[in-house]
Amino acid sequence: MELEFSGEIWFWRGPSPHHFVTVPPDACERLAEVSAQVSYGWGMIPVTVATGGSTWPTALFPKDGRYLVPLRADVRRTEGLDVGDTIAVRLTVDV
Repeated sequence: MELEFSGEIWFWRGPSPHHFVTVPPDACERLAEVSAQVSYGWGMIPVTVATGGSTWPTALFPKDGRYLVPLRADVRRTEGLDVGDTIAVRLTVDV
């Protein structure tokens, strides 16, 4: 399954601070349909993420009925991304 969308980068200041993009509701519905087949621990969904010229493996975090895409620091540096930027994201889920 491949999903493409755009989203704004935001920063979570919790105990393990990190940058994320929130998956839009329609894409979350599609992910929820396959989550039981692919999810591991706490509802995490393994994906490959692509934005700009960067591609990396990660897992989506479930949060309040939505999913969050974590953005690695090296990807943010390479792509010149910061909080508030809107980026195009492509997710690949192996189902």
